[in-house]
This record gives sequence, structure tokens and C-alpha cells, in this order.
Amino acid sequence: MRALRGVVSFIGRFLVALGRLIAVPLGALWRLFLELGLLWKGVIGVLVLGFAALYVYFIWQTQVWTNFNPDYPAKYAYEKAQTPGEPVGGAPQPAPPEDTTAVPGTANESARAQPQAPAAGKTCAPSAIAEVTADLTDFNVNQNAWISSMLLYKAGFFGLSWDRTPFLDNKASFQRGVNAAVRRTAIELVDSLGRLRGTSQIDSDLQKARGNLQFAEDSWYFGLSPFGPKTPTPSYYRAAIKDLRAFNTRLETCQAVFDARADNLIQYVDRIANDLGSTSAILKDRAENYNAGWFDTRADDRFWFAYGQLYAYYGLLRAAHSDFKGVLAEKHLDGLWNTMEQQLRAALNMQPSIVSNGREDAWFTPSHLTTMGFHILRVRSNLVDIRQVLER
Repeated sequence: MRALRGVVSFIGRFLVALGRLIAVPLGALWRLFLELGLLWKGVIGVLVLGFAALYVYFIWQTQVWTNFNPDYPAKYAYEKAQTPGEPVGGAPQPAPPEDTTAVPGTANESARAQPQAPAAGKTCAPSAIAEVTADLTDFNVNQNAWISSMLLYKAGFFGLSWDRTPFLDNKASFQRGVNAAVRRTAIELVDSLGRLRGTSQIDSDLQKARGNLQFAEDSWYFGLSPFGPKTPTPSYYRAAIKDLRAFNTRLETCQAVFDARADNLIQYVDRIANDLGSTSAILKDRAENYNAGWFDTRADDRFWFAYGQLYAYYGLLRAAHSDFKGVLAEKHLDGLWNTMEQQLRAALNMQPSIVSNGREDAWFTPSHLTTMGFHILRVRSNLVDIRQVLER
């Protein structure tokens, strides 16, 4: 009890000191304002009201998570989907065998690598991975405001980065986590999934989408380095949405390629496992070296970034289950893949109001980072098991 009273007393003294620190300069500014003429009072009043309105909008956007739903993959009818690029309603086609006689740059290689012209009225299946990638980006920048590039977020809290405070930064970290998974998927779509073998040409729509998604996450309309006007981050991400959907539209008209081979799935699973391993290491470092409990102002950033990654990968891996259903059925991996999806969904049940980074054996301050790291490692373990089975 004595320790608890000490903590409460410290918080009380801190709040009083903070109130005085804010009240003194505000009082001086108020006295100066009263001495000004009517015109200057009007100008300052308009500026203050405009600034207050910006802050109200900023706070609203950081606290309201529009269409946030851990069960969002349920809206996709994956159980009825076909392998991308296959004729709708037709029998599944096996992956084309490796043509060992094809020489890069020759007519034989070019003919093998390019999709055939579709017959009149022919319709092919789209890619669930491309669809979810576009929808997650739409969720980030259209259904919600992109927090990281908002002016007041860049300005910080009295010059201190919002990421170093316990306030108003959870949504930004979550969005960056989602975007990390989306960027990784865009790279895999360009390098392997959206082309036949490694010697065919890169899909132009996917290449543009990858470039747009790699743009800096905190760009506003004006910047200092380099100095001058800029295109804000959300504009690039909105362009990527159009590119991804254009690829899927071409895929539906049998004008594009999706190479649903086992080795491509192995590579995608391996990249995700590496991403999650890196995030787990970040959580481990914070949990072991900063046991500040409820007062660790960076713990929430780490937690919500990891949560955003898992949120995005839950949908993307459900989409991969659809796009690679033939491969998974052939390898008898549906059960293990379902287990991995269930573990991902279980991790998303963690939604603490305040993220605590206490010791692992603490009785008062839980270690949310350690618990999230446990979930991540379980998912990663499942991905490693899946990779091993696919390689057999």
C-alpha cells in the first residue's frame, strides 16, 4: 500500500507541476491579448479558433478507427474462389512445367512467359492477395485518415514526437504495421507471384503499385528536406490501390499472370516469417530493457505496430489460402494452415486500453509486449512448419 500511495502521490505532483508549466505562459499571453486593439484581437481569435478546430479534427481522427474489424477476412468468399488466372468455372489447370529448353530473350521464352490472348467472353479468376492488399491500403488512407503525415502529428507535442508520448499515436503505429505487411506483399507480387518463373517480364501495374507503396510514410504537402512542396503520402498509396485493382481487372479478363506454384508460396511464407521474426526481436528488446510498466511511453508504439502487422497478415494469409488452394490441397496442408489462421485471430483479441511493459513476473503491471511476442512466435512457428512441408 505504501508503494501504491507513493505512485499516486508522484502522479499528483507531476500533474500539478505540468499544470503550472502550461498555465504560466498562457496567463502571460492572455494579458498581452487584452492589451491589443480590436482588429488584432479579431485576427488572433480567428487563428486560435482555426488551430483549435484542427486539433479537434486531429484528435478525432486518432481516436476513431473507422471499419476496424479483426474478422474482416470473413467478408471474402474464399471457399468459392478458384486459382487466379484460371477460367471461371473451368477445371483447375496444373502449373506449367519448367521449360528447360527455353533460353532467356528468345522467342520461345517470350511465348512461354506471356499470357495467351483470351477467347471472346472468357473470364478468369482474380487474385485474393491483390484484392486484400488493395483493400487494406484503402482502409488505411480512404476509410481512415493517414495519421503519420498529418501536420499536427508531424509537429508533435510541444516539439516532442507523438511516438515518444503515451498520447494519440496508437492508430499511427497500427497503420504503419498494416502498411509494412502490405509493402512486403507488393514486393512478392512483383518479384514472383505476378509473373511466370523468374525470366518473364514484370507486370507494369504491380510494379507501379510497389513503387507507390514504398513512398515515405510521413510526407505532407510541404517539406524541409528537400525544401519545397511535396505530394503527400496518401496520394501515392491511393495510386497504388488503383494499380492493384487494375492488375486484378486484367487478371479477370485473362490478360495478366498469377503464378500459383509451391515455390512461390514458400518464398512468400518465408518472407512473412522473417518479418514477424524481426518484429518479435523488437518487442523482446523493449520488454527486456525498459520495464517501466504503465509509464513506458514507447511500449504502445511497439505493440500496435505488431498488432497492425498481424491484422494485415491475417487477411493476406487467408487470401493466400484461396490463391494457393490447389497447392495446399496437394500437400495436405489445409489443417495446418487453418491452425495458423486461428492463431493469428487469437492474437487479435489483445486490445488493451493502456499498453503496459512490466516485468514478466509483475503482479500489478502486465507485460503486454511479452504476450504479443508469444503470439507472434506461435504464428511464425506455424509458418516455418508450413514451409518445411511445402519443401518436401
